Amino acid sequence: MRPLTARQLLDIWERGRHARPWQQALLLLSAACPEQDRRELARLSIDRRDGMLSTLRQWTFGTRLTCLVDCPSCGERLEFRLKADDIGDEASVAPETVEFHGDGYRVVFRLPNSEDLAALGEIEEPDAARSSLLARCLVNVSAAGAAAVPDREPADSLPALPPALQEAIVQEMRAAAPRADLRIGLSCPACDHGWEASFDIVSFFWAEIDDWARRTLREIHILAGAYGWSEGQILDISAWRRQIYLEMVQA
Repeated sequence: MRPLTARQLLDIWERGRHARPWQQALLLLSAACPEQDRRELARLSIDRRDGMLSTLRQWTFGTRLTCLVDCPSCGERLEFRLKADDIGDEASVAPETVEFHGDGYRVVFRLPNSEDLAALGEIEEPDAARSSLLARCLVNVSAAGAAAVPDREPADSLPALPPALQEAIVQEMRAAAPRADLRIGLSCPACDHGWEASFDIVSFFWAEIDDWARRTLREIHILAGAYGWSEGQILDISAWRRQIYLEMVQA
């Protein structure tokens, strides 16, 4: 994996502005990992994918993350900061598969990936989406010491699993891949309400890219008008030097 150039970031931003988050994630990783096939990247677990995106985000915007969230109780806008270490990086890798025992069953499952998210399509009902995702991730289902559901694909075994066991498997998935459902404990200073806010590196990184791209295009517009330079020539100038030129133009 390698850092992205300003030209690459602008191109990715333009192509992915109206894409789904999983597609935006793959656009970023495909550009940063040209040696890897897109399908191979799509089959990375969400935990692994988000670890790579966290590293790429550090290379692009630094190690500190400033987040804004509204209190769900009183609506107060809060700002909180995270360090890159708080969300991990590509070095911390979740297991490929996990074995779980419960209610007399032995269940082996893999962690969800981008292909799974794409397959969910337009399923809007949360329980239906969760069941579909869980079914896709089952690798093997058996009773203690014997085949529990012979002649069936693992996904077809899901209806036979007790609801409590299905929920336990979902919780085990979350424990095995914490980045896939990262939550930050917060407290509102205005009303003392406490809650957990969800943090998604894809949405956060893309929002930063969107802000950077719009700001960069404004800079290009100003410098092109002042010096007659092309977009490519301006992007070849370092951000620090561009800022100096902008200050001179606007003086």
